[in-house]
Amino acid sequence: MATSWGSILQDEKQLEELAQQAIDRALAEGVVLRPAESPSSSQVVTYAPFTLFPSPVPSALLEQAYAVQMDFNMLVDAVSQNSAFLEQTLSSTIKKDDYTARLFDIYKQVLKEGIAQTVFLGLNRSDYMFQCSADGSKALKQIEINTISASFGGLASRTPAVHRHVLNVLKKTKEAAKILSNNPSKGLALGIAKAWELYGSANAVVLLIAQEKERNIFDQRAIENELLDRNIHVIRRKFEDVSERGSLDQNRRLFMDGQEVAVVYFRDGYMPSQYNSQNWEARLLLERSCAAKCPDIATQLAGTKKVQQELSRVGLLEELLPGQPEAVARLRATFAGLYSLDMGEEGDQAIAEALAAPNHFVLKPQREGGGNNLYGEEMVQALEQLKDSEERASYILMEKIEPEPFGNCLLRPGSPARVVQCISELGIFGVYVRQGTTLVMNKHVGHLLRTKATEHADGGVAAGVAVLDNPYPV
Repeated sequence: MATSWGSILQDEKQLEELAQQAIDRALAEGVVLRPAESPSSSQVVTYAPFTLFPSPVPSALLEQAYAVQMDFNMLVDAVSQNSAFLEQTLSSTIKKDDYTARLFDIYKQVLKEGIAQTVFLGLNRSDYMFQCSADGSKALKQIEINTISASFGGLASRTPAVHRHVLNVLKKTKEAAKILSNNPSKGLALGIAKAWELYGSANAVVLLIAQEKERNIFDQRAIENELLDRNIHVIRRKFEDVSERGSLDQNRRLFMDGQEVAVVYFRDGYMPSQYNSQNWEARLLLERSCAAKCPDIATQLAGTKKVQQELSRVGLLEELLPGQPEAVARLRATFAGLYSLDMGEEGDQAIAEALAAPNHFVLKPQREGGGNNLYGEEMVQALEQLKDSEERASYILMEKIEPEPFGNCLLRPGSPARVVQCISELGIFGVYVRQGTTLVMNKHVGHLLRTKATEHADGGVAAGVAVLDNPYPV
């Protein structure tokens, strides 16, 4: 997948000059993070790591990823409404994975009491890599779907201008024009606004559940600002604030500091380390309320790796999406090989295959946030320890995707501009809103390309491994 700026990657002096221009433009556009030293303050900011050039992405695969996103929205929504499927699928996982078990406990409690919310909001991001076959052909393969706190929709809206600028500086105006406009934050805000409107209380606010130390605040502010432009007010609070000052009235309407809440938007609560007993209590309070949660607890469970693995079983998509063979075919075409590690013959066989050919597999726990997966020798050691233990049921095995590497220059604060071999991961943002049983919105709202050096196996931008990028359609 050659591009017309390959020769520039060889010229170190030109790269340094270009990198400085790109960084200045990124800061001017608001492609910014708080620095690691002061994650609670915006007094000093730095640029978010990004590639000097846009990276090649096959046009057909980009189109395919967009085309299947509304199917993934419907699938996640269907799974979240199917309590029998969730219970059966997660039954072995919750025995050994305490975090998933805690989420599931809240889910059972809310089901028992009766779900109070009538408006359901999904903001997700489905992530893919491009599998490269021996004959050079490429296929779109899903890595995972993020159903909680799917990030970088704000910063991804700001990066196209930076890459256009770099190519314009090089007098490559035709190429600059090929960089797609992209504004996920606007689309994500549209979903929140729709849920807020259907909630039906003009004075109600959107409650954004935030972390105290949030380097990625500008990504979140992009969505907040879009909502404010529609005269919808957002209040930022931590789980601790909810447990201290949040309450439900007799109709289970949620109030925070005396203000009624229409929509709860989680940008925290997706990893075990983000919960203590106070935070679990706060999460339960939020779930019991009639505010639209993004996501509600069932939708967070629908995004677990175990659910992803079960969905690849023969006949399951047909059960969940009856009478929709085209959607099923589009979804299934993106599935990589996924294998259960539940106790029994099937799990034993999967482990034996992975130990025999460790470079073809990835071991995944039920975790979000990047940096959790195990590869190669680490995976072999983990499987040797796990293979006779029931704890193995809290993991899944996945076929390792092998994309074709390409050269690009990764720009990071404090690091010199250097050209490395890279691979990319493409995310498509999806938004859906359901009222009762009626889907009132279902759309794709933009993309995110993240690129990392081939030496880094796992991890996203927030985990400090991947950098922001834009697809250059080829």
